[in-house]
Amino acid sequence: MEQGKIHLMKFQKRWQLLSYAEVLLYALGLAVLCYFIAKNVVISLVVFLIGLLLFILIKKPWQHNLFSTSTYVDAHVSEASFSSGLLLQPEDSLSNLAKLQRYKVAQELSVKLGLLTPPNAIKQALLVLLGCIILGFVIDKLQVFSGVDQILNNPNNSEQIQFIATDSLKGKSLVPKIETQEIKVLYPSYTRLGGTTTTDPNIKAVKGSTVQWKLHFDHPVNDPVLDIMGELKPLRKVGLGYQIQLPLTTSGFYSFKFKNEEGTAFTSDLFSLEAIPDNPPEIEILGLVQYTYFDFSDKKVVELQSAITDDFGIDESYIIATVSKGTGESVKFREEKLSFKETISKGTKSMRATKSLDLDALKMEMGDELYFYIEAFDEKQPKRNVARSETYFAVIKDTVGEQFGVEGTLGVDQMPDYFRSQRQLIIDTEKLIKDKPTISIQEFKSRSNELGFDQKALRLKYGQFMGDESEMEEAPAEIESHEEGEDHDHAEDQESMLKEFMHDHDGDNEHNLVEQHEHENENDSEPEDPLHDYLHNHDDPEESTLFEESLKTKLRKALSIMWDAELYLRLYEPEKSLPFQYDALKFIQEIKNSARIYVHRIGFDPPPIKEDSRLTGEIKDIKNYNKNESKEAEQPFEAIEEAVRRLEQLVHKESDYKENDTALFTAAGNELAQLAIDNPGKHLQVLQGLKSIENNTGRTLENYRFVQKGLLLALPDSPQKPGAKKMYVDKINSLFLKQLEVYD
Repeated sequence: MEQGKIHLMKFQKRWQLLSYAEVLLYALGLAVLCYFIAKNVVISLVVFLIGLLLFILIKKPWQHNLFSTSTYVDAHVSEASFSSGLLLQPEDSLSNLAKLQRYKVAQELSVKLGLLTPPNAIKQALLVLLGCIILGFVIDKLQVFSGVDQILNNPNNSEQIQFIATDSLKGKSLVPKIETQEIKVLYPSYTRLGGTTTTDPNIKAVKGSTVQWKLHFDHPVNDPVLDIMGELKPLRKVGLGYQIQLPLTTSGFYSFKFKNEEGTAFTSDLFSLEAIPDNPPEIEILGLVQYTYFDFSDKKVVELQSAITDDFGIDESYIIATVSKGTGESVKFREEKLSFKETISKGTKSMRATKSLDLDALKMEMGDELYFYIEAFDEKQPKRNVARSETYFAVIKDTVGEQFGVEGTLGVDQMPDYFRSQRQLIIDTEKLIKDKPTISIQEFKSRSNELGFDQKALRLKYGQFMGDESEMEEAPAEIESHEEGEDHDHAEDQESMLKEFMHDHDGDNEHNLVEQHEHENENDSEPEDPLHDYLHNHDDPEESTLFEESLKTKLRKALSIMWDAELYLRLYEPEKSLPFQYDALKFIQEIKNSARIYVHRIGFDPPPIKEDSRLTGEIKDIKNYNKNESKEAEQPFEAIEEAVRRLEQLVHKESDYKENDTALFTAAGNELAQLAIDNPGKHLQVLQGLKSIENNTGRTLENYRFVQKGLLLALPDSPQKPGAKKMYVDKINSLFLKQLEVYD
């Protein structure tokens, strides 16, 4: 009996959901239309919320309750026989005939209500939304409400350019005013932004745009010019007004200057020019590891997926793939330019690009390597921006190795023909640590021991630079200390455990490297050679190298650290070996960088010696060399610092404004303009305050303090002075002083 009521309730919920969907579509269409007009997300969101509330009050979806639903079903389902209301009444209160009718209606409605659609206007709401989108697109293209856009998004766009006399004595002269001002910004064609018209003199546009100023004065003016960072550009008279057109190549400041008929010079405030750079494309390769290895029997295909975006549009993009064949001096490279599977439409701002790199199609064989990266260009003119991704690698493993047969008594060099670098050892050690939970203990110990052998081979290789001919040197004291007492027994146990996993080359060839001799009579003292400190003794490994003493020390430290790194790898503790490997890599890099400048110390050509004065012992003509040199410290912001000191005097009324102060504040303004060239809006008000001081329109106590504070905040932090005392600064005091600077 309750089944019929459940179907009735489901029908009611569907009716309510469709009503709410209508409300949502109507409000969304209104918000989209508002965005095309105002170009403001916040305003569009407010309109959407207001529209949502308004249409909910109009449609009233909550009124579709069970009783209204029952009335609708009775009117549209003949099988209900106007008896669906029986489903809403308690069964105990019904007669036998009513119960029978209720059962019959429940059976009919369980089938019919699933096919009945509640009354709705979803199609009408979708058409309204589509119409709002089309109407908004047309309005945007025709720029019907461009003025509304400028007013809402640029609250200061109605700022009128004002002029003041540069000479305070002639301030009572007639001041021409601007009747109309129009500034048009024409964006580069590749941006597809067209042009905008505004009256806001503070301009922010894409670098490479063209800016056009049109000014109409109420009185005649003479020699109007545009002053951009000290460069004067004359305005051209067109009809009743003046105009000038310039490309926006860099950020900065500008102002207008002219003279009236009486010869009085006038100037405007400073306004900012901000050139927004066109950023290069951004490339992201998705779900691909940097190194991919294939066995020869594998399906050798690399699935490349990438996301490419640009702020104004992509011009072209492709894959640069390089195949390397061979090894050593016989290596050969072949470079190819590959296209993506998708066709790139010029001007697309974002796209997903994919490509299947088939290594067999690239004619790669065992041992060959593939290096590939993505290169993308945007549509910037005249020179495109280019971006490239990281390089990725795909390698086909070479399972075949060359083996040399040896017969008779021919010598065998069992040392490996290559040495892994310290950086490669670090990478392999980190990989071993990562793979430890997933591999067997036997494999883990084997790989750790092999890495220990590779570390040993690298240590022997670097030992050659120190004059070492074998590995017979003593281990560091830290290792020797483990050879006493109980630790010695433990080391022997560890050594016996390592034999099972030893590398084939690990110890079999050490007797072939150099012959060992026992030193006899070690306690016999030999007379010290007085020339020992002045000779270059090649018998001593410490002296048989061209390295200077500091490099020897670093290399000896690196070799000592390699001992520790090898030790922990042999003990199957790669986690403890890793810090030593990083320290060894650090010393190796420092040695390489230091060795690069050693060439500058070679080739000293001493001055020639006169043969007639040689070995005479006369020193009367020899004088001590003295040189005195004084250098002035560079003060790039000397004018700003001097202006701050001068403003301090004006604030405390220690002196009046003088004529030479104008030159000082002009120089300070030039230095500040150079600081603010990357962000013109940051110091615009301070520059305007400086200019008002120069023009005698802002020589007030409040303006002095404002400009002084702005100049102090604009000064970069001075470097530490040599000999300055270090003082402990409490963190709370630092925050307090910082707040004083902000709110002073």
